[in-house]
Amino acid sequence: MAPKQPSNLGRASTVLGRKLGGELLRLRDAAGKTQAEAATALTATPTKVVKIERGWVPVRDPDLKELCALYGVEDRTILDNLLSLAKADRDRRKAHGWWDQYPELRSQVEYVALEDVASRVRTHQVTVIPGLFQTPDYARAQHVGAGLWEDPDEIERYVEARIARQDRLTGDRPIQVWAIVAEAALRQEVGGRDTMRAQLGHLLALTELPNVQIQVLPYRIGAHAGMGGGFSIMSFAESGAMDMVHLDTPSSSLWLESEHDTAHHVAIFDRVARHALAQTDSRSLIRRVSEEM
Repeated sequence: MAPKQPSNLGRASTVLGRKLGGELLRLRDAAGKTQAEAATALTATPTKVVKIERGWVPVRDPDLKELCALYGVEDRTILDNLLSLAKADRDRRKAHGWWDQYPELRSQVEYVALEDVASRVRTHQVTVIPGLFQTPDYARAQHVGAGLWEDPDEIERYVEARIARQDRLTGDRPIQVWAIVAEAALRQEVGGRDTMRAQLGHLLALTELPNVQIQVLPYRIGAHAGMGGGFSIMSFAESGAMDMVHLDTPSSSLWLESEHDTAHHVAIFDRVARHALAQTDSRSLIRRVSEEM
């Protein structure tokens, strides 16, 4: 008999919770176990298992270990990655970070919050400098040009929030960033030539950080796998199975959480990376474009 579905179907899930729940559902199906059997292992009701698999509730480490034991998970790496993801989700749910004071972030709030607990980001950008690398003048010019806001104070608040994100590049737990930036983004004169010279100089300075890798995809490559648009792959554990893909559209922020979608975008990123210039050559091109301006 199917378990009774919980009445609070509108309960909010989290991105990390859905990812973790999806992984546990996949493991349960592979083990041939039912939600009732999972509930028995947890000394709980099937409703709790439904909530876990839908990402509605945080998962305690003891419960996660019980479920993995039931599902026959013997690989310690898989368990450790699931525990890391569960902890990141719990931290995200209880966090009231600096981003909460910036309603101007709108649909990007969840991305910024997850960026704060992520261990690594791989980003491919076709037309813009990645947000983590933008100078205030560049960020301001980009959003004035986009025409999303007319209130100067609101734009300044957004710029302030964007720059605050960059604290993750340094400090006690710096995030690892691998960025592939198309040459077009280097040459698009956002804010004018003075702004772009400063922005390109900032990029060169960032390449000196041990946790930052910047590669440029030159025009001469021609057609390539990443021409469909930019995206970011966010990691919360060592295993690629814990990765998620983020797409930023003009009107919304989209997360791709399935293993298939993630693997597809990782493959695109890897193919684009093979065509991109080495880091030394990338610095030379950034410097040359700056001098041309």
